[in-house]
Amino acid sequence: MMVGHSLLAFALVATVARALDASPGRALAAGAAAGAFAAVPDTDMVYALTGFAGAEFDSVFSVTTAFWSASTVVHRSVTHSLVVAPIAALAFALVVVRGRHAGTSIAVGFVLLGALTVVAAALHGLLGLVVLGAFSLAGVAVAAIVRESSSLDARTTFVVALAGLASHPFGDLFTGEPPAMLWPLDTTVFTSHVALSADPTLHLLGAFAVELAVVWFALLAFCWVTGRRPEVKSRATAGLAYGGAFFLLPPPTLDVSYHFVFSILAVGTVLAVPLAAPTRTQVAFDALRRGVTDHGVRSVATGLAAITFALVAYGGLYVLV
Repeated sequence: MMVGHSLLAFALVATVARALDASPGRALAAGAAAGAFAAVPDTDMVYALTGFAGAEFDSVFSVTTAFWSASTVVHRSVTHSLVVAPIAALAFALVVVRGRHAGTSIAVGFVLLGALTVVAAALHGLLGLVVLGAFSLAGVAVAAIVRESSSLDARTTFVVALAGLASHPFGDLFTGEPPAMLWPLDTTVFTSHVALSADPTLHLLGAFAVELAVVWFALLAFCWVTGRRPEVKSRATAGLAYGGAFFLLPPPTLDVSYHFVFSILAVGTVLAVPLAAPTRTQVAFDALRRGVTDHGVRSVATGLAAITFALVAYGGLYVLV
């Protein structure tokens, strides 16, 4: 879901910006900034690295289990709050202020982030201090890049940062523990994740389908903003052969899904690559005629189509058999 958070924010912001008559370049810049800010809440995963300290390195699964077990201590709480989002978005936007008031604005931004960190430390001790500190540093880094590498002003940055931070926790409702959306308030919005099916495997397939739909949305948004068409090569239908994995792999669930996720993504990756590498002359000609980005769009669209076919084939067999 980590990639999905960024792609969803990118697609939403870029589409809205273009619909409001922003230029393609500005719409993409706003979408990219929103996508970057949407990834910031997951910096709380830095604490999960402590899981390696007590892990038994006897297998890949024991290591990954230790990592994810440690991540649940604080993941999806402090940094995933809709209460924190607007305050943090304002602080990050103040970092983008240019001109003679830049120094004062940045100082105010750091004060706001410092206040949030103090609250987190007061409620969660050193753990809260580390997590909110990492969150603040990551957000400031994104804001600094926006300031130096784009023409987005502070007001626009506030909007895109808020869109990224506030959309993030909703993407986590389908997997694992639900986010503490109103932290630090002692109010629970969701007591458990949204169950797409009582069957754990069908739920996993459904959650994967949601993630896949988000990636499609991002690709289509990019194509719409830039005026491109998402061409899909016929080789994508070879993804249907992945249905045979149903007979070879144990049914995936949220607890154990690595074998399914890695293998189905491998199918899409392989089929996304052109069957024959173009010559230098062809590349140069295509770059002049259509732009090299078209090649990337076509490969991504083909890979996504292959994964979609693979998911339909696997899911169909699981339901029927």
